[in-house]
Amino acid sequence: MFGRIGRFSVNRPVLVLAAWIVAAVALIALAPSMGTTRDQEDFLPSHYESVRADKIQEESFPQQESAAAILVFQRSDGERLTDADKATVTKVTGALDGKRYETFKDIVTSPETVSENGKVALANAYSTEKDLGADPVLDSVKKLRADAGDLLEGTGLKLGVTGLAAQTLDANEATGDTDAMIMMATLLLIVLLLGIIFRSPLIALLPVVLIFVVFLMAQGLISTASSLFDLTADSDNGAILIVVLFGVGTDYILFLLFRYREHLRSGLAPKEALVSGVSRVGETIASAAGAVIVAFLALLLSTMGSMRALGPSLAISVALALAAALTLVPAAFSLLGTKAFWPSKAWQHTPRNRLGHRIGTATSRRPKLVAAVSGGVLVLLALSSIGFKAEYDASSSLPTSLESVQAVKDMEKAFAAGESDPSLVYVKSREGGALEPSVLEAFREDIAAVRGVDQVSEATLNPRKDVARYDVVLSHRPASGQAIDLVSGTLRDTVHAQAPKGTEAAVGGTTAVFADIRDAVNRDYRVVFPAAGLAIALILGLLLRSVVAPLYLIVAVSLGFGATLGSTVLLFQQLQDASGLLFMLPIIVYLFVVAIGTDYNILLVARLREEMGRGRTPAEATRLAVTQSAPTIGAAAVILAGTFGVLMLADNSMLQQMGFAVAFGILLTAFVMALLLVPTVTTLLGARAWWPSRNTGSAHSPAVSDPDGDANPTAERVRV
Repeated sequence: MFGRIGRFSVNRPVLVLAAWIVAAVALIALAPSMGTTRDQEDFLPSHYESVRADKIQEESFPQQESAAAILVFQRSDGERLTDADKATVTKVTGALDGKRYETFKDIVTSPETVSENGKVALANAYSTEKDLGADPVLDSVKKLRADAGDLLEGTGLKLGVTGLAAQTLDANEATGDTDAMIMMATLLLIVLLLGIIFRSPLIALLPVVLIFVVFLMAQGLISTASSLFDLTADSDNGAILIVVLFGVGTDYILFLLFRYREHLRSGLAPKEALVSGVSRVGETIASAAGAVIVAFLALLLSTMGSMRALGPSLAISVALALAAALTLVPAAFSLLGTKAFWPSKAWQHTPRNRLGHRIGTATSRRPKLVAAVSGGVLVLLALSSIGFKAEYDASSSLPTSLESVQAVKDMEKAFAAGESDPSLVYVKSREGGALEPSVLEAFREDIAAVRGVDQVSEATLNPRKDVARYDVVLSHRPASGQAIDLVSGTLRDTVHAQAPKGTEAAVGGTTAVFADIRDAVNRDYRVVFPAAGLAIALILGLLLRSVVAPLYLIVAVSLGFGATLGSTVLLFQQLQDASGLLFMLPIIVYLFVVAIGTDYNILLVARLREEMGRGRTPAEATRLAVTQSAPTIGAAAVILAGTFGVLMLADNSMLQQMGFAVAFGILLTAFVMALLLVPTVTTLLGARAWWPSRNTGSAHSPAVSDPDGDANPTAERVRV
């Protein structure tokens, strides 16, 4: 099948290119736009308690404003606020309220907002916007900060603005150039490495152009599919799509170009070599893409809406990259012929490939030693993953110099740590009758008695008086592990047990959302990962016609996942003493290390099976497969790892964690797992690795050069 696809694309390049151009124009021009949303329901389904609490809020308190920003006033010398200072706070707050910012309904303060130590006074800016991360809200925060600076000049007071909107603004500004940085680093690395490998400016630039076209088409195809089949898509996933497409797209192009160049060196004519390359590597690329696609589609089993939306989008992108690798790329290079390698003539000569040869020789001669060392390293690193602690507090990863971060620290010195974002408790009458004040007060006292609760507000009733709301200030930071444990445990247990008779109660707010997200993520680990592993194993079984090989490949992939996570735990939690790691890190490692990194294992094992199919011994087949595959795998891994490694330059610890985990994981997968562990285990198993299949490869394989000069004399030439 892949031979027919290759012959068609190579012999009719103009037709293929024209079809891609028409499809690209149509998808880019006619596709509907993708939406962007930050609604809580994008993360959690309706059966989670925080979502139910949010529904109660919308139905019973639709006009209830949220505190988008908290203004933290204090003296510049750090002393107690005088009466004159308090009067200045009231005056400045009133002046800011009079500005009538677009999304702020009221900016208010009161004597009760002065801390017990008398050093800090607060004011709240209330927004009628539900989405406190929306651009208009962030613009209002910017203007408020600028105006407050002018009003406080010469007063001896200083102001720090924090709260959800202010923290979002600071986080966006601190990491605002990350997407552009990733794109530029990706393009630079691809162009630079391809230029070094092939010594051709055309080959260095052409893949970038082709992948960029595929990226634009993928966005159009995703939005079109979302519109036709009522799927969820989010334009905020653009950065992930960029990395995935450039990662897998470059991998597939490299797989093909290395094989194309290899067949040219064996003496085949350009078109013949290109068809042969597609024929031989097409199944490998299709299998690699299939493994990535099913891994991404496994995210449909997630309880989190954002993951369910991301999965199909990534799957569509990879499927489009696969189609381009099998048709668009061969058509483009068919027109160029050997001119694609201009001005270099290195393609005509087989390189010495010393490093690949040494690795291949070591794996074939000492498979037990190499397997033990490489496997032992992965196991030791994987053991460290047991100490993984999830961190939900995004603000803790931001630079301490940011205004919102410093203002929170000032608040925590004077108020309870949860003052900036109280939890919310709702009590709703089941029959719709009015709630009794005495019963509500008794319930408030029950909540206040919970250890870890600092204060509980009086009950606020809705107009019908059948729903009450309490603001519950915790003693812990809202996104800290202690706060999440408290809300998901003792607080919710108490609220449910002590709710007045005939009512239902729910705990909501940011901390409750994080508690439910933690439960959802833990559930996804138990469901999504095994489902993806099973699907990948089935694809490997179909590719290799084997039951045994997929089993140890999945074990190797699992070790790579654990080793990547364990290495990140060692670096950040142990050496840098971080309180925890980004809670989404295991899923990120899954997406980029396990799913995409599996490509390298597939490429190596497929090549190894091909060499054994030519009648070579397991050791000799391993030597040749590793030697020939090392440059391809190494180049692809360095490009992808380098792309993510750029994130380590960001002034944000969570981005640094993500950058290190993916970059190190890709390199670990490529150089330890794919080039050392997997081939040595295959060598030790020999023909048993392909059980129950007896034929380990095709007898009709084109001539390829042995690194030591032993060409396959019986190879048949592929007919064009």
